[in-house]
Amino acid sequence: MKRIVVSLSLIALLNVASTAPSATRTVASATPTSSVKTAASGKSFGHLAVYDLLNLGQSGLQKEVFEYALRGWQKMGASRPILSIVDLSQPSTKKRLYVVDLLNKKLLFNTYVAHGQHSGDLVASRFSNINASFQSSLGFYQTLNTYMGKHGLSLQLKGLEKGFNDQVYNRNIVLHGADYACEDFIKKTGRLGRSQGCPAVPYADSKNIIQAVKGGTCLFVYAPNQDYLKQSAYLSNPYTSL
Repeated sequence: MKRIVVSLSLIALLNVASTAPSATRTVASATPTSSVKTAASGKSFGHLAVYDLLNLGQSGLQKEVFEYALRGWQKMGASRPILSIVDLSQPSTKKRLYVVDLLNKKLLFNTYVAHGQHSGDLVASRFSNINASFQSSLGFYQTLNTYMGKHGLSLQLKGLEKGFNDQVYNRNIVLHGADYACEDFIKKTGRLGRSQGCPAVPYADSKNIIQAVKGGTCLFVYAPNQDYLKQSAYLSNPYTSL
């Protein structure tokens, strides 16, 4: 009888041992779950996904334009993860300025922004890098320092693209508030007022916008201009997910 009990015990032990590989497989299968948690924490979060996360398409911004903006932001190596987009493919009656916090995945501002007097009426279609052209300049900009000017608190800009916007600093093209860049003006005239080439925003928002984007962040002024899209060095490589 004792021999039978011992034999049964040995068989039980062998059965336990045979289940060990199954436990090993269970541990291995935990690896993908761990990767998902890393992505959810933001460490492996591709910034392009912010577009869907913030429903930017519903605000009128095309995903292609957001991807263009990410290309330039990535190439310039901006010190802060704040990305501003002026989408001049939209008419001035639309809120076509988007200020996005890529790190915290927040849309900080979505408001009106004016284009240059000689760039067009309702929609901007002409662009220039020449002084006194009163036209908007396309491309990527770096925000610089603030100052008090005739429009109140204003923000200096540096154009980063030769031939497209590298003269904006000399042209005194700055980000500032304006009384013609508001909804009341649209109701009176059917369009937003126009600037001398500056991206002018509503006075009510200007101080907060300027404080949020000053000091080296990326500003992208976009229009579906084929000369710019083909020649821009900042758009030559696709965005690489971070």
